[in-house]
Amino acid sequence: LTPRIKVGRDYVQKAQTKEQADFAVEALAKATYERLFRWLVHRINKALDRTKRQGASFIGILDIAGFEIFELNSFEQLCINYTNEKLQQLFNHTMFILEQEEYQREGIEWNFIDFGLDLQPCIDLIERPANPPGVLALLDEECWFPKATDKTFVEKLVQEQGTHSKFQKPRQLKDKADFCIIHYAGRVDYKADEWLMKNMDPLNDNVATLLHQSSDRFVAELWKDVDRIVGLDQVTGITETAFGSAYKTKKGMFRTVGQLYKESLTKLMATLRNTNPNFVRCIIPNHEKRAGKLDPHLVLDQLRCNGVLEGIRICRQGFPNRIVFQEFRQRYEILTPNAIPKGFMDGKQACERMIRALELDPNLYRIGQSKIFFRAGVLAHLEEERDLKITDIIIFFQAVCRGYLARKAFAKKQQQLSALKVLQRNCAAYLKLRHWQWWRVFTKVKPLLQVTRQEEELQAKDEELVKVKEKQSKVEGELEDMERKHQQLLEEKNILAEQLQAETELFAEAEEMRARLAAKKQELEEILHDLESRVEEEEERNQVLQNEKKKMQSHVQDLEEQLDEEEGARQKLQLEKVTAEAKIKKMEEEILLLEDQNSKFLKEKKLMEDRIAECTSQLSEEEEKAKNLAKLRNKQEMVITDLEERLKKEEKTRQELEKAKRKLDGETT
Repeated sequence: LTPRIKVGRDYVQKAQTKEQADFAVEALAKATYERLFRWLVHRINKALDRTKRQGASFIGILDIAGFEIFELNSFEQLCINYTNEKLQQLFNHTMFILEQEEYQREGIEWNFIDFGLDLQPCIDLIERPANPPGVLALLDEECWFPKATDKTFVEKLVQEQGTHSKFQKPRQLKDKADFCIIHYAGRVDYKADEWLMKNMDPLNDNVATLLHQSSDRFVAELWKDVDRIVGLDQVTGITETAFGSAYKTKKGMFRTVGQLYKESLTKLMATLRNTNPNFVRCIIPNHEKRAGKLDPHLVLDQLRCNGVLEGIRICRQGFPNRIVFQEFRQRYEILTPNAIPKGFMDGKQACERMIRALELDPNLYRIGQSKIFFRAGVLAHLEEERDLKITDIIIFFQAVCRGYLARKAFAKKQQQLSALKVLQRNCAAYLKLRHWQWWRVFTKVKPLLQVTRQEEELQAKDEELVKVKEKQSKVEGELEDMERKHQQLLEEKNILAEQLQAETELFAEAEEMRARLAAKKQELEEILHDLESRVEEEEERNQVLQNEKKKMQSHVQDLEEQLDEEEGARQKLQLEKVTAEAKIKKMEEEILLLEDQNSKFLKEKKLMEDRIAECTSQLSEEEEKAKNLAKLRNKQEMVITDLEERLKKEEKTRQELEKAKRKLDGETT
C-alpha cells in the first residue's frame, strides 16, 4: 500500500491509490505464476530424464493457443497472435519452402510455386526495431515519455505504419477499435487501452525483495532471480539450480514486457529451428462443445488459417512420398524378380530398371540424385502389390510344406500297411498250423535230431577250415606286399632325411631372418614409443590450447557483455536524445505561450514584489528555525553514536560472558 522508493540518496514512502495497489497485486500474481510454472517444467524434465546425461538431444512438446480473434483485442491477444505468426512461418517454411528446395537439390524438374504464405511483413510490422519501428518498438518508446498516453501511442503508430500493407487506419475500422493488423488468420481489430501500463507492468520492489528474503526455502529459491523483473535490468545468461533456471542479470537497459516476450520467443524459435519438428493441428468442431456435431464453415476456416489446405494442395501437385534407392531396391525387388541382373549394379540404375519393369506412369514418379519421389498414393499401391506378392509366396511355401508333410505321412501309412499285412499273414498261417497234427509232431521231433545236427556241424567246421586256409594264403601274400612297401618306405625315409637336412639349413636361415625382424621390430617399437610420446605432447599442447580457447571465449564473453553495456548506454542516450528533442519542441511551444503571458506577468509583477517582501521576512524566520533543527539533529546524531558504541561494548561483553559460560559448562561436564 505504501512502498518505499528511492529519491536521490534517501528512501521515502509513496502512497498508492486502490487501482495502483490492485495493479501491483496482479503483477505480483503473474510473476509468481510464471516462476511456479518454470519450476514445475524443470521438475517434470528432471523426473523424465533420470540418466542425467549431457547433450542436446531431447523430445519437447510445445502447446500454444491458436490465433485469437475477438470483437476487440488487447495487448495479450497481440502477443499470442505474434507468437502464432512466428510458428506459422516455421510451419510454412518446413512444409512448403523446404519441400520445394529438396526437389531442386535432387534435380527434379519443378517450377517453384509461391503459395502467398510470406508472413514476414506482418512479423516486421510487430517486431521491427527501426526504419520504421514496429508496434512493440513504438510501444517501448512511448513508455519512456512521462506524458505519453495510449492515444499518443496510437497516433504515432498510425504515423509510422499507416502505409504498411498489413496495417489499417482507424477510419477504416469499427468505431471502438484503434487500429487493425492483417494476420495470417485474418484481420484482427485492436483496442489500445492501458497498453503502456501493461507493457511496463513493474513489480513492487519491496514485495519482491521480501519474497527473496523469505524464511521459506522454496519461496526464496523461486524469487532468487529477483532482479529479473520489468525494469532497469538485462538478462544475459541462464544457470541451472535445484529450482529451475536462474537468470544472471546486469544493470543498464530498461526491460519491458514486450522486450522480454520478444527475447523469449526468439530463443524458442532458435530451439525449434535446430530440431526436426512435427506438427499436430487441433480443430474445434463447434462452438457449443457438443459431441457429434461438426460445423463445416468453422472447420474449413480453421483448415484454411493453419495451412492444412495449402499442405493438401502441395501434396497433390508435388511428390510427398520419397524413398532412397537402396531401400527401394531391397523392399520392392520382389515385384521385379528378373529385372536386375546378378552382380553389383548402381542403385539408381537398378531402380530405373525396376520402375520400367513395374510399368509406372512417368507422371507418377521422379528419380532424383539419391531418392525416388512418388505422388500421393503410388507408394501405397506398391505396398499393396508387395503384400499380395508376399501372400502368394507364403501360400506357395505353405503348399510345399503341406505337400511334404502329407507325403511323409502317406509313406509312413504305407509302411504301417505293409507291416500290418505281414502280421496278418503270419497270424493266419499260425492259426492254420496250430491244429495240424504233423506240425505238432515236427515241433516235438526236431529237438531229438542231435545226430543230424552233429554231421551238419562237422560239415560247417570243414567249410570254416577251408576258409581259414584261404585267408592264411591271402595274409601271406599281403605280408610279402608289406615287406616290399617297407623297403620302399626305407628308401623314402632316406630321401626325407636328405630333405630334412635341407629344411634344417632353411630353418637356420629363417631363424637369422627372424632375429633381423626382431631387431627391426625393436626399432619400430622405439619409433612407436617416440610417436606415442609425441602424441602425448600434442595432447598436452591441445589441452593447453583448449584452456587458452576457454580463456579467449571468456574474454569474448566479457567483450560481448561490455558491448551490451555500451549498446544499453547508446540506447539510453538515444532515448535521452529523443526525450530532449521532444522537450525542446515543447519548450518552443511554451516560449510562444510565455511571450503571450509576459504582458500579464508584468502587470502582476508589482503585486508579486510586495508578496516577495512578505515571503522574505517569513523566509528569514524559517531559516532560524532550520538552524535550530540542524543543531538538534546534530545532538541526536551524537546521542545515537554514543548509543551505538555502548551497544557494541555490551555486545562484546555478552560474547565474552557466553564464552566463559561455555568454558564453565565444558569444565563441569
